[in-house]
Amino acid sequence: MPVKPVKMYTSAVCPYCNMAKALLKQKGVSAIEEIRVDTAAGARDTMIGLTGRRTVPQIFIGETHVGGFDDLNALNRAGKLDALLTD
Repeated sequence: MPVKPVKMYTSAVCPYCNMAKALLKQKGVSAIEEIRVDTAAGARDTMIGLTGRRTVPQIFIGETHVGGFDDLNALNRAGKLDALLTD
């Protein structure tokens, strides 16, 4: 089953980023486009403009802004993450 592209704004010292990556890997996501807000110039400003949030991770599945790890995990617990990844 094909999986939508996943993009994640991250930083080097972010345990929630690592937990999000681990959960997505469990769901069959083999590639995540990571945008490091701590090293890429202007990346944090871009992320804030897109999401209105300052914290990482900020996760996009396809064109859908999921939010952070707590939001991703809530989707998974509600049984909605698989459909979002593959629709």
